[in-house]
Amino acid sequence: MTLLDWQVAWQGALYGPDGFYRAASGPAGHFTTATHGALGEVLAGAVAQLARENGLTHVVDIGAGRGELLTHVAAADPALRLTGVDVVTRPESLDPAVEWHVTPGGRALPHELRDLDGALVFAHEWLDVVPCPVAEVDDDGVLRRVQVDVDTGQEALGPTVSGHDLTWAQTHWETSAPGSRVEVGLPRDLAWAELVSRVDRGVLVAVDYGHRGGDRPAGGTLAAYRRGQQVAPVPDGTCDLTAHVAMDTLDHDELLDQRTALRGLGVDGGTPAHELARRDPQGYLQALASSSAAAALTAPGGFGDFLWAVKRVG
Repeated sequence: MTLLDWQVAWQGALYGPDGFYRAASGPAGHFTTATHGALGEVLAGAVAQLARENGLTHVVDIGAGRGELLTHVAAADPALRLTGVDVVTRPESLDPAVEWHVTPGGRALPHELRDLDGALVFAHEWLDVVPCPVAEVDDDGVLRRVQVDVDTGQEALGPTVSGHDLTWAQTHWETSAPGSRVEVGLPRDLAWAELVSRVDRGVLVAVDYGHRGGDRPAGGTLAAYRRGQQVAPVPDGTCDLTAHVAMDTLDHDELLDQRTALRGLGVDGGTPAHELARRDPQGYLQALASSSAAAALTAPGGFGDFLWAVKRVG
């Protein structure tokens, strides 16, 4: 059995040469996010509205997958300049007008992405797949890094958490109960800070599964998904590996749930007027589909509980 630190194994499993996110099927081959299908159309409309409200002309999608959200944004507002960032080369199906940058993956950002002016930078479910140290309190109350076998997922406690990682844990996720877990969010904070530093003027939004101080999950949140099913976390490249984000530790001006954020952008999920069904049956069906998608995006216990960390620059 060969043990690696979870953070190292996680990075390789998602972004290595045969990593999960480099597979031809892409993430959409395993799960649906709010950027896909009818949900993506509604979310893209909100993204375009947010850009307009802030006088921004450029939308940058961090962790753009195969360009699903950007395709919807282009339809919502063709005047916007669009840029995608992901670990794969430019998808062949993407509109030629959309710019594309390849990133090494994880917290790394492409060199070309800098000096952004007038940009809305939208990082949708990016930080939850930025690998971070996984730690557990041992029987003596000491926080130790968790190691994992890349082939089986079997775990063992490794070295004591120290340095800046320990400082982060003591500041943001303090626990001494044996068996309790901490996902040390420092790499996510640093990744976000680096992204913020690339913007001269604009708005950045991180959207993710998350938690805040006072409501940290005692057992941690590390999870894996394959073909639409939750599976045991094994860092072998065959499944997605994700952990919720300590959203309150990110540099932000606002922190709100997705339900509140989207409603502020005009997404309410209300049922269209029945009169429309009589006057314009096709229009009514389209409005009903959008309404259903909006309801799903704002639903308690689901997408509506996502957190939005908003940072304004310049």
